Amino acid sequence: MALEILMPALSPTMEEGTLAKWLVAEGDRVQSGDLLAEIETDKATMEFEAVDEGVIGKLLVAEGTANVKVNSAIAILLEEGDAADATASPPAQSTAAAAPAAAEKSTAHAPAPSAPNSAAPAAMISNDGTRIFASPLARRIAANQGLDLTQISGSGPKGRIVKADVSGVPAAAAASSAAAAPLAVAPGPAASLPSSANAASVEALYQGRSYKTVSLDGMRRVIADRLTEAKQTIPHFYLRRDIQLDNLLKLRSEMNAGLAARGVKLSVNDFIIKACAMALQSVPAANAVWAGDRVLQMEASDISVAVAIAGGLFTPVLLDADSKSLSKLAVEMKDLAARARSRKLAPHEYQGGSFSISNLGMMGIDNFDAVINPPQGAILAVGAGKKRPVVDADGTLSVATVMSVTMSVDHRVIDGALGAELLDAIVHNLEHPLCMLA
Repeated sequence: MALEILMPALSPTMEEGTLAKWLVAEGDRVQSGDLLAEIETDKATMEFEAVDEGVIGKLLVAEGTANVKVNSAIAILLEEGDAADATASPPAQSTAAAAPAAAEKSTAHAPAPSAPNSAAPAAMISNDGTRIFASPLARRIAANQGLDLTQISGSGPKGRIVKADVSGVPAAAAASSAAAAPLAVAPGPAASLPSSANAASVEALYQGRSYKTVSLDGMRRVIADRLTEAKQTIPHFYLRRDIQLDNLLKLRSEMNAGLAARGVKLSVNDFIIKACAMALQSVPAANAVWAGDRVLQMEASDISVAVAIAGGLFTPVLLDADSKSLSKLAVEMKDLAARARSRKLAPHEYQGGSFSISNLGMMGIDNFDAVINPPQGAILAVGAGKKRPVVDADGTLSVATVMSVTMSVDHRVIDGALGAELLDAIVHNLEHPLCMLA
């Protein structure tokens, strides 16, 4: 039978994309893993792989087509024995209303979900509510052989069940595989939030005034939706502290002198990343994310760092930041930031994390309040370090380099006292930086 190849969801926030380039032509035979197309998402341009084998019967969407809805048909795959004229009837579904309908149809190809938030074509649901991902061919074979897909472990990307997993497998053998690896769970991206004002009503306010209309690209729309969602649904509260940096600046100068031969230069932000990562280990209950009906307490300290790029921002994630040296963090952060600015990050490099850092100190900002990056539990907004008069413990007046920080906290995940404990641990690490080298 002819199978539809649907527009994939290649990022957790993707609702539509641009089919930038076909890497196959009509009549080409493809195998699982072959590259089919390049898709421009809201974040980057990514390659789309085949899951099943067959012959490309018809390309339904032309190269360069923008605003192609996720789950709308973009091509037809012919299986062995299918007639070429089977490609004539299935139309491409490109409207928003077509996406839910397309999700109910058989799908020939879909990317492996790269994070818990990645969307995917609709699949079967197990008894415990877990979504089961299987290729259309695997589902058809399973139906013909009477196999229960809930009892089969997939060998495809991220646990997807493919033809090889069900071919020749007796039903009894399939039932015995219940203890196999868990299947991928992929809830869809959050629905777009309605705008508080439509374009016509706003433009009417400025009738007769000169202005330039700037269309929103995918990234800017996603940023708008996610930040609106965050402020409307997350109960933020804010904790503020001043941090004296003189010990840190002295240590940084000494370490950079020693690292110069290796071409490594530590920034204050590298120390902040390390301080936050170690603080999350000291206060493990605060190393947590919100999961709707539960809180997930993470073991490692995975730190997201906001990186400004043209038209938006990325938050690349430094995995296991608590166990990495300052020099390794510096090198890794430099690489992630450079690839973020050129939009070369893979989804797994900017998804996840339990804690974020947004540093505007290098732009002269004294202090600010940052918006939490869901599902994370907190974000630290970092201001500039400036010389200020301070009163020492003995009551004398002196001058110190002081940096103001504000931690935005999700009250569903972290209570006030726990948040204060976490921020105190961060402050201690930064004011006593040698402790981070022990």
